[in-house]
This record gives sequence, C-alpha cells and structure tokens, in this order.
Amino acid sequence: MKRFICFLVFVALYACCNAKYFKTHCDLVHELRKQNFPEDQMRDWVCLVDSESARHTDVIGKPNKNGSRDYGLFQINDNFWCSNSTIPGKGCRVTCADLITDDITKASICAHKIFRRQGFPAWHGWTKRCQGDLPDISDC
Repeated sequence: MKRFICFLVFVALYACCNAKYFKTHCDLVHELRKQNFPEDQMRDWVCLVDSESARHTDVIGKPNKNGSRDYGLFQINDNFWCSNSTIPGKGCRVTCADLITDDITKASICAHKIFRRQGFPAWHGWTKRCQGDLPDISDC
C-alpha cells in the first residue's frame, strides 16, 4: 500500500508539471487529427474526452468499485491497460504516468487499441453522454 501511495504522489507531481488542457473543442480536434483519429468519429471522440476528462490530460479518476483508477485524457483504466509501476505493461504496454502528460501520443495509441477491441462502449462517459447529442465541431 505504501508503494502505491508513493506511486500516486509521483504521478501527481509529474502530471502537474507536464499536463495540458485543451481550451476549446477545436484545440482538441486539431490534436486528435494529428493522432490519426478518424474524421467520421471525431464528434464521438470529442464528446468522450469531454465526458471523461473535461479535456485535461492530467486527470486521475477516483477509485472505481474494484479499486482500479482511470488515467489521462481518455481515462484509461489501470486494471487492464496501463501499469502502476515504472515498467510499461498490461494491454497497452505503457505506464499510467505515460497517459497523463501533455504529449498524448501514447494515450492516443492506447485509446485506438481499446476502441478496436471494444468500441466506444468501453468508456462509461461515452455510453452515458454521447449517444445522441454530439458537439458541433463543424468550424474546426
């Protein structure tokens, strides 16, 4: 337990110095395009990010019912996808700290992988908020 608390402190300190906030939907869209997110799904991805992290890269979610946590812009779960150590691991072969930096490359690669396996329903925020009224990004 002490080790896990130390890890969370490290992650929090790391994130505060390396985090990014996408102020507008268009800022986020431009970055998601750089990360090869498909145009025909862009509104869904923007809604997902709004719902999951409010466009902040440094978000670490509160513990889930099973004790796991979600990390970063896409709120990627540490039970399956990232490792809570300094050694990359689990499904995306990344550390959870890799997912909370201003460079969203590793988080994007992982989000693509999760999507290929499970689709948008893998994210509770998308399931709860994004199945109808999607954000207008036509000016982006």
